[in-house]
Amino acid sequence: MLGVVLGLATLAIVATSCGQVPANEVVPPPDSQTPVTSAPVPSVSAPSTEPPTQEPTTAAPAPTATKPPTKPKPAKPVVPAMLEKGDKGIKVRELQHRLRQLDWFSGSITGNYGTATVKGVKGFQEKRKLDDTGAVDKKTWNKLVSMTRKPSDAEMHNRLVPGPAIMKQGSSGDRVRDLQARLKQIGWFSGNVTGSYGSVTVSSVKGFQAKREIPVTGEVDQRTLDRLRAMTRTPTDDAKHNRVPKPSATGLDSRCMTGRAMCISKSNNSLVWVIDGKPQMRMDVRFGSAELPTREGSFSVGWKSRNHVSTIYHTKMPYAMFFSGGQAVHYSPDFAARGYNGASHGCVNVRNLGGIQSLFNQVRVGDKVIVYR
Repeated sequence: MLGVVLGLATLAIVATSCGQVPANEVVPPPDSQTPVTSAPVPSVSAPSTEPPTQEPTTAAPAPTATKPPTKPKPAKPVVPAMLEKGDKGIKVRELQHRLRQLDWFSGSITGNYGTATVKGVKGFQEKRKLDDTGAVDKKTWNKLVSMTRKPSDAEMHNRLVPGPAIMKQGSSGDRVRDLQARLKQIGWFSGNVTGSYGSVTVSSVKGFQAKREIPVTGEVDQRTLDRLRAMTRTPTDDAKHNRVPKPSATGLDSRCMTGRAMCISKSNNSLVWVIDGKPQMRMDVRFGSAELPTREGSFSVGWKSRNHVSTIYHTKMPYAMFFSGGQAVHYSPDFAARGYNGASHGCVNVRNLGGIQSLFNQVRVGDKVIVYR
C-alpha cells in the first residue's frame, strides 16, 4: 500500500514540471527513489589528424590595385608676340601704317603700341578669323603684310611727300580717260569723260587724295594711281568714251534666261538683272574672300530687308536681298569707298547706291538668284 502511495506522489511531481519531456529524454522508472551517482568516466580522444593550431600572425595587407596617374593634357602652346602693347619703335610705326592702309588705324603714326593700336590689331584679327589678342604674332603679321605695301620712311613719320607727277593739269589722252573713268566708278568724278586733265579732274583727284591721306596736290603720283587702281576695275572702252550700252545677254548663264533673275558672274564681277531673257540693268559686284566664299548655284530670294544690320558682324547691309542663309545681295559703303581692295563676308556687294535702290524695289521674294563663274 505504501508503495502505491509513493508512486502516485511521484507521478504528481512529474506532471507539474515545465512542459513536455522530449521524446529522446530517458525518464527514470516510478519506483526509483534515489539516483545512483557514479563517477564520471574519463573520455579518451582519438588522435587528431589536423595540424596543430598556430598562433595567429599579422599578415601584410594585400596590395590594392592603383590606377596609373592621369597624364595632364598638354597646354596649348603660347604663340610668342612679335609686337604687343607697350612696345615702341620703327616696327610699331610700320604696323600702324599697314593697319591704316586697311582702315584699321587712323590719325598720326606714333610708334607707340597703345590702346588705339591694340584696338586696330584686334579688329583686323577678328575680320580674318585670327586669335583676337590685340598682340601681333607671326600669323597676324604675315597676313597683314600680304594685304598691304611696305610704307616709306616719310609715311611712317607722317611726312606727306608727294612723288613725281605722272599726270597733272594740262595732260591729255587715253591715260587721262582711264583716270577719269576710274574716279567716276567711285563717285569722285561726274559728267563726261573727256581725256583732258582740267580743273574738274584736279578737284576730283584732290578729294580722292584727302580721303586717303595722300599728299593733296591734285596731281597723280604713283601712290595715288596705285591706290585708285586697287579700288577700281579696268574701265571698258565704252566707259572711257561715254557710251552706255544696254546689258547684253551674251555670256549670261542659261538659267538666267527665263523668268526673273539676278544673274551674278564671278568671272566678270557683275550682276545683271534679267526679266524673261532681257537684261534690264548691270552693276559691279564683289564677293567673299577665300576664307568666307560666296556660294555658287541656283537660289531664290527668301526675304528682303531695306535697313538690315548684320547680327554677326554688326555692320550695315542696306537693301539686302537674302538668297542663301545669311548671304545676300546688298549695298556696301566699304565697296564704294575701297573697291576691290577688300572682300565681303560671303555676300554679294554692290557699290552703285542708285542702282541697288532701283533693283531692291523691283525684285520680289521668290525671284531667282544665279551665282556662277
